Amino acid sequence: MAGILAWFWNERFWLPHNVTWADLQSTEEAAFPQAEDLYLAFPLAFCIFMIRLLFERFIAKPCALGLKVQANGPQKAQPNAILEKVFTAITKHPDEKRLEGLSKQLDWDVRSIQRWFRHRRNQEKPSTLTKFCESMWRFTFYLYIFTYGVRFLKKTPWLWNTRQCWNGYPYQPLMPDLHYYYIVELSFYWSLMFSQFIDIKRKDFGIMFTHHIVTVTLITFSYVTNLTRVGTLTLCLHDAADVVLEAAKMANYCKCQKLSDLLFLTFAIVFIVSRLGIYPLWILNTTLFELYEALGNFPALWVFNVLLVILQILHCFWSYLIIKAAYKAISKGKVAKDDRSDIESSSDEEETVPRSKTQHSTISTNGTSGANGTNGYLTGGTCSEEH
Repeated sequence: MAGILAWFWNERFWLPHNVTWADLQSTEEAAFPQAEDLYLAFPLAFCIFMIRLLFERFIAKPCALGLKVQANGPQKAQPNAILEKVFTAITKHPDEKRLEGLSKQLDWDVRSIQRWFRHRRNQEKPSTLTKFCESMWRFTFYLYIFTYGVRFLKKTPWLWNTRQCWNGYPYQPLMPDLHYYYIVELSFYWSLMFSQFIDIKRKDFGIMFTHHIVTVTLITFSYVTNLTRVGTLTLCLHDAADVVLEAAKMANYCKCQKLSDLLFLTFAIVFIVSRLGIYPLWILNTTLFELYEALGNFPALWVFNVLLVILQILHCFWSYLIIKAAYKAISKGKVAKDDRSDIESSSDEEETVPRSKTQHSTISTNGTSGANGTNGYLTGGTCSEEH
């Protein structure tokens, strides 16, 4: 084990030339980031998750009910043991052959069976109240941490001159405010890594999971190697758009459509400017060029930049989807459906009473926008989430 650890923490890989881990040990005169500090993130991530549960129940939920956010979930499917068995044990999306077999077995027409399966799939979607509470929690956290980051960074020289990120590197003392900022951000992303398995499911689950892994790796990597100055710039820049996005989602859940559309378009502008403009010109420029000029070449430098470039690729993908949604919003006069994070469109999923082949029942149809299980940017006027 000692040999593996020594190989993993090879100074030639992680640090610039002529720098050793011993040089970065904290002393009475100066504190430096230590790898063991990151263990604090795990209990803190658990605490953040517990705070979230309490916040959603005792703060977000009363606010939602006060704003008359819909508390009911999607329309439940009519109980049917045969269809339920097929749904749970075989498939949630029966093919044409299976539909015809069920039609003969139940004496229902195929259309009614299709509608039953759509209702049953929708039944597993969260209510608007649940989505509002999740968005309010994220909005509150992002607003807090973004405000903290801005207040911290405006006192630092590297906010205005990115070359200051490398002045004296790696012998840059760790300030208490910076340490707190890093640990809280890392803890939050660890909490997202675990909670996303029980949170509202999104079509882009895999992409978001990749994003969280890259983010956690970048925060950990930059802390251990004391690349924290540029790390604080990256964290603050990414939090800016998320504040507006969660506000847009809450406005939509409250049926304030004009406010929601305005906030979404604001979010689109902030996201594209910050992540396609400021991020490459400010962050990537200093890590790809200014860092190399100041310190020369060492392996960890390129790993760091590869992770930052992967993040930029994700930015480009999301920006494409945002621009597409914003274009529809402008051309149609309202925010249209976005494909980034929609669960399953419910525009055609009416409230249906199955019809027998021999009995001509009346099918009632009601709009299901309130039960729309979205978390993409916007879908049918429903805001979604990126991050």
